[in-house]
Amino acid sequence: MVGLSRAMILFIVSSGMSLVLGVLRVPNIAHGSLYMIGAFSAFSISTLLGGGNAGFWLALFLAPLVVALVSFIVERALFCHLYEREHLMLLLFTFALMLILGDLVKLFWGADYRSIMAPPLLQGSIRILGSPFPKYNIFLLIIGPLVAVGLWLFTNKTKIGKISRAAAVDMEMVGAIGINVSWVFAFTFVLGCFLAGLGGALVSPTISITLGMDHDIIMEAFLIVAIGGLGNMWGALVGSLIFGLTQSLGVLFWPQFAIVFPYAAVVIALTWRPRGILKSVW
Repeated sequence: MVGLSRAMILFIVSSGMSLVLGVLRVPNIAHGSLYMIGAFSAFSISTLLGGGNAGFWLALFLAPLVVALVSFIVERALFCHLYEREHLMLLLFTFALMLILGDLVKLFWGADYRSIMAPPLLQGSIRILGSPFPKYNIFLLIIGPLVAVGLWLFTNKTKIGKISRAAAVDMEMVGAIGINVSWVFAFTFVLGCFLAGLGGALVSPTISITLGMDHDIIMEAFLIVAIGGLGNMWGALVGSLIFGLTQSLGVLFWPQFAIVFPYAAVVIALTWRPRGILKSVW
């Protein structure tokens, strides 16, 4: 259960990265920093509203919007001017952005550890087939598939989703028919960052909110995107399940070396399928 719920958090974050990578062709290193901002924002909003059910649900709703607003400002002010540049420059820009956002988080929230409580509705556990399962973990298991279905509907059934996919394949042709590709990219970038913020808000009741949490998640998200297939949303889901479950199995069977298990799974998966388990779109 813990492994699956962890996999859902990893999927939500890595799906946003995969979306940006698949459409904009940009490996966004600052994605983890936006995840961290989502967690800190959830803490501030929940604390401001006094916690409880209302505080948590409003934090879960508003924190990703804060991250979306930050990403929109960054994209319109800076990022949109770099789309024609080489990928190396885009990579360096997102790396610099990661450092800047990390310093801003430290300046605004400080270096202390923070935490929030799950709402009373999701505290405790329920028994399923005689075994206790934490309510919050079950909640995460529901949210993950809902995000997956929502992203599939967006990319396959909505006009903006279809335009985004077309822009990823042939940006010049999409622009030639009168569509503002820059704003399509902006929407896709903000949506991907929104998912990073959502992941940060969702994980905040389960871990300590602290500086440096962005470094762990960004490394894991990159590996998940790599083994799933670059830019492939369903590949991100498969990669997240592999990563989360192998990590959980490592804790269960060999806790001293639990961290090795998911990385060993990544090595095996990439040795077997160098371009990812599912088809890469990049």
